[in-house]
Amino acid sequence: MRRIVSLLPSATEIVAALGCERGLVGRSHECDFPPGVAALPACTAPAFEPHGTSAEIDARVKDRLHRALSVYDVDETLLRALAPDVLITQAQCEVCAVDLAAVERALAGWVGSCPRLVSLTPQRLADVWADIRRVAEALGVPARGDALVAALTRRVDAVAAKTATLPARPTVATVEWIEPLMAAGNWVPELIALAGGENLFGAAGAHSPWLDPAAFFAADPDVVVIIPCGFDLKKTRAELPALYRHDAFRALRAVRGGRAYLADGNQYFNRSGPRLVESLEILAEMLHPEAFDFGHRGRGFTPLDEH
Repeated sequence: MRRIVSLLPSATEIVAALGCERGLVGRSHECDFPPGVAALPACTAPAFEPHGTSAEIDARVKDRLHRALSVYDVDETLLRALAPDVLITQAQCEVCAVDLAAVERALAGWVGSCPRLVSLTPQRLADVWADIRRVAEALGVPARGDALVAALTRRVDAVAAKTATLPARPTVATVEWIEPLMAAGNWVPELIALAGGENLFGAAGAHSPWLDPAAFFAADPDVVVIIPCGFDLKKTRAELPALYRHDAFRALRAVRGGRAYLADGNQYFNRSGPRLVESLEILAEMLHPEAFDFGHRGRGFTPLDEH
């Protein structure tokens, strides 16, 4: 069995879903699912203080990027000691996880056999399915990759087929960061469309855009979905005062009508792995509660006004 180090939470989930979890010998500091991977040594750490409000975290990250510094550190000594055959990282977002350049610097001085480097760059759902197949091929289990993608797409197709028969398509605004405001891009607009909604901000296949508060409030969406990157439900709820400071937020019909929701962006929407299907199911429950009940309420998401 190949020795695998995954420096990306979604990749760790892909490895496990392919039945190769026993091959994992190292992880990133953010890899926490399936729960058993938490016992593995962490090969990365944030290079900034990761605690605080969304505004404080944003300022620290932007400061490091402005100074051309990496947001994360890679433990090169530990990486060498683990001697992986396959090392999985990403080149999509230097803020969300250790980027490819940082990993390449860590490997630059290696003498002898280097691990096979697999870098994932998903932008859309099709890219996620392709990444699953790429990881499966690198681990020597290509048939498992095909089977996993087929199983996931069947679940997606089942939701989409049902929403296609529904008469209403509510307008949806996502909040991927609270202060400053950011909408969700990449695969999230696709998920919203599949779940039977009309996405207002952010484009499929494009990076998440900063959101003009005036435009957000003027749009007055039917549904608001708050999914801050890296935040669980508890942390997201703690950040809500930054939104409630805007009188216009309180006045949104989604907020007044009980159709504003918090979701666990860290575990679901922001991870480009198998649980994007659960993210779709969560959206379907939010947008069409009369038609869908997957049991995610209270675990994967909760109404804004529910404590």
